[in-house]
Amino acid sequence: MARRIIADVLTIASVLFVFSFGLQYLLTPAAVAPSMGFAHWPTGEAAEFLSVKGARDLGSAIVLLVLLLIRERRALGWALLATALIPIGDATLILVHGGNAAMAFGVHYATAALVIVIGLLQLSVAKRAKKAAAVAA
Repeated sequence: MARRIIADVLTIASVLFVFSFGLQYLLTPAAVAPSMGFAHWPTGEAAEFLSVKGARDLGSAIVLLVLLLIRERRALGWALLATALIPIGDATLILVHGGNAAMAFGVHYATAALVIVIGLLQLSVAKRAKKAAAVAA
C-alpha cells in the first residue's frame, strides 16, 4: 500500500511539473526558455519551436495522468520509462550544442533518472497487484 501511494504521489508530482513547464512554454516562452540550458535561442519566427516544446510537454503529462487515473499501472510504468527519453534527448542536445552542462546534468539527466525510478516503481506496484489478484482468485 505504501509503495503504491509513493508511486502515485511521485507520478502526480512529475506530471504537474511537466504540465507547468508545458504551459509556461506556450504562454511565456521567452521568459522560460533560458532555463532550458541552451547557449543560444532562436529569435523571430524561428522561436516558434518553443510552442512545440510546450505542446509536447502538455501532451506527455496528460498521457501519464490519464494512465494513472484509469489505473493502468503497467502501461503507466512503461510510458514513464519511454517519457524519460525526452529529458535525455534534451540534455544530450544541450551538450552537443555547447549549452550549460550543469543544466544538462543537474536538471535534464536528473529528471530522466527520477522518471525512470518512478516508472520502475509503477511497474513494481503493477506486478504486486497482479500477484495479489492471482492469490485471491
